[in-house]
Amino acid sequence: MTVPAPALVRRSAGRARQRAAAAYLIPFFILFTLVMVAPIGYALWTSLFKEESSGLGFGGAESVFVGLGNYADALGDTALRASFLNVAAYVTVYIPLMTCTALLLALLLDSAVARAKRLFQLALFLPYTVPTVIAAIIWVYLYSPSLSPVMDWFGAAGVSVDFFSASLAVPSVVNIVTWHYVGYNMVILYAALQAIPRETLEAATMDGAGAIRTALRIKVPHLRSALVLSLLFTCVGAIQLFNEPYMLTTQSEAINRDWSPVMYVHKAAFVDHQPGLASAAAILIALLAGVLSYAVTKLGNRWKAA
Repeated sequence: MTVPAPALVRRSAGRARQRAAAAYLIPFFILFTLVMVAPIGYALWTSLFKEESSGLGFGGAESVFVGLGNYADALGDTALRASFLNVAAYVTVYIPLMTCTALLLALLLDSAVARAKRLFQLALFLPYTVPTVIAAIIWVYLYSPSLSPVMDWFGAAGVSVDFFSASLAVPSVVNIVTWHYVGYNMVILYAALQAIPRETLEAATMDGAGAIRTALRIKVPHLRSALVLSLLFTCVGAIQLFNEPYMLTTQSEAINRDWSPVMYVHKAAFVDHQPGLASAAAILIALLAGVLSYAVTKLGNRWKAA
């Protein structure tokens, strides 16, 4: 039985599309496997072993299978639990401050009275283009009493502030991260504001709604999806906090080398030379980040549906 010519053409076209799709997807899956899947698999494998020295410590170290022993050690380590508490205190201050500041700036830029919007967007976004390590170094300089002109101004005003003290450790880190990322979150919210139909805003104005009432009753409800996205990025970034507190360890005794969970992993791997413990802690951090992402997404979906 001969296949009609149109059917042959359709089959050939379908196979050509499949080959084209495979040509685009195969490089992605290769890179995804090398960059994501393979490191995760290696971390899982490493977390099952512990480095132990043979004999009286004079022999070379050997890897000993301990199963879930490294996970038990990580969960039982007070330093790791303290690092999670530090991040919890950091998030308690950082998320409201970041969200409110980014939202306020986005609303101000979107207001009718704003001038030079492009200039202010660029100025507010510029800190995000600075690498986090460089930003942290800049703020360490500004926090240092013997170097910073800002501290000189505080001294001239009779105000004594130690940004490296234990009481100001969390606010010091929050200030650096907020300065660096507020412009990024502002851009997300400002872009969402541009999607609001202008007719809706004009109708509110014609009904006598002022700028504040329009912002609270119309603009903010339309930003629910963008706010959830910003909150999701912020939560995941908080779990990965490393550069800012790590740079502050050079001047602050209150911020130690395992102040945050990722700093704990770095210390376990490169200072204490315990790759198994570091891998187990990293897996636990990844699981926590996944749980938080799921929780934020679910709460956000409920909020958007309300």
